[in-house]
Amino acid sequence: MGNWVGNHWFSVLFLVVWLGLNVFLFVDAFLKYEKADKYYYTRKILGSTLSCARASALCLNFNSMLILLPVCRNLLSFLRGTCSFCSRTLRKQLDHNLTFHKLVAYMICLHTAIHIIAHLFNFDCYSRSRQATDGSLASILSSLSHDEKKGDSWLNPIQSRNTTVEYVTFTSIAGLTGVIMTIALILMVTSATEFIQRSYFEVFWYTHHLFIFYILGLGIHGVGGIVRGQTEKSMNESHPRKCAESFEMWDDRDSHCRRPKFEGQPPESWKWILAPVILYICERILRFYRSQQKVVITKVVMHPSKVLELQMNKRGFSMEVGQYIFVNCPSISLLEWHPFTLTSAPEEDFFSIHIRAAGDWTENLIRAFEQQYSPIPRIEVDGPFGTASEDVFQYEVAVLVGAGIGVTPFASILKSIWYKFQCADHNLKTKKVGHAALNFDKATDIVTGLKQKTSFGRPMWDNEFSTIATSHPKSVVGVFLCGPRTLAKSLRKCCHRYSSLDPRKVQFYFNKENF
Repeated sequence: MGNWVGNHWFSVLFLVVWLGLNVFLFVDAFLKYEKADKYYYTRKILGSTLSCARASALCLNFNSMLILLPVCRNLLSFLRGTCSFCSRTLRKQLDHNLTFHKLVAYMICLHTAIHIIAHLFNFDCYSRSRQATDGSLASILSSLSHDEKKGDSWLNPIQSRNTTVEYVTFTSIAGLTGVIMTIALILMVTSATEFIQRSYFEVFWYTHHLFIFYILGLGIHGVGGIVRGQTEKSMNESHPRKCAESFEMWDDRDSHCRRPKFEGQPPESWKWILAPVILYICERILRFYRSQQKVVITKVVMHPSKVLELQMNKRGFSMEVGQYIFVNCPSISLLEWHPFTLTSAPEEDFFSIHIRAAGDWTENLIRAFEQQYSPIPRIEVDGPFGTASEDVFQYEVAVLVGAGIGVTPFASILKSIWYKFQCADHNLKTKKVGHAALNFDKATDIVTGLKQKTSFGRPMWDNEFSTIATSHPKSVVGVFLCGPRTLAKSLRKCCHRYSSLDPRKVQFYFNKENF
């Protein structure tokens, strides 16, 4: 329990603050619109669903401001570099960027649902009040003219009894952009499941770029000003709390109350998303610039089990262990970029990746390099970007666990350790490595290229952790995984179970690769 708190206190605190801000913004906005005299007459038609719609809209703006930040890879790499002297707990939070991205997306979905449901009720109220002929305040407000020349300003967007909700939805800026954003959001969320990402990565890649339509739609969503409130001048002349009860005498010359005038609320969403969008545009410009730098393929190796190794050079390329790059092959797809872990060591004069056939794109890439009499396909590279494995040398004892092609992040680590031992690097804290990879009928390991091949099999994790804890009773042990969630769950539990309550004794810290 002590280790769990030590590892997760910042994550829990950050999550609580984020959830608290969502609750605070929603409640504060709800109460604001419930009490605001500016929307007194609007509430007479819509009731509390107006406040629900506006409160959820504010939370949507807040979370839409955050959604792009966790996927700014260059920003995260910069923060990781500036936090090199920070505590291990603070640095580990950067490894949860995709988890936070997903949580923010789920929160956007929640508030989108609230916003849509609230507006469905709003349009129903607008429609019923427009159809009403009972002379009630709501019907009088709904009948206010849409013709500014007559001196009146409208409150109900449904202009006549013959106007349908569907017509207003698809002919107004707010309605049309709302439909577009909702469709884009549904497609992005449903295509981001683990199954689709692993089996149909192209579907995930293309549909996720619908975020452009979501962001553009959000920026102009409020331009139409469908939700309207009383103008300040009109409130000074005829305050709603004084004049609402005498609405039947608004047209009397002897009455001090006049028909209220209304105006649309100016759009605010763009103010929330402007800075993150500019930051993300700069991120994409930097990615594009780096991707256009020439990549020279120095060696191509075909390994068993359809594994392709590419050794490359690129001017100014500098890497650390465990980092990854994004690769594009224009002859296969101009827009698709796929992440691959670097398998070379920083001490080597090239950088390399290993590609396993796991979908249409990778299969086409391997097939292109297998053709003997064809020119080598052009490759574009963006990166490198940091991961949890960069911290491996900060631990006295490291346990490296890889499943399938998941062994590739640790090839770089193992080779780098070998080079550091050869050079007698005194800054190397790591004294002991655990290892797991694949056996093939080759003289050397297919990934590391070393004669000492790693063992194949599924360890008994309780026995492994118990042995490590006994052998290193006062060490800080880093456990690094590149593999499936089920394995991550087992290893995380073991890290918590075998960490001592005494911080001076053995402590296990779990780290998982995330792309």
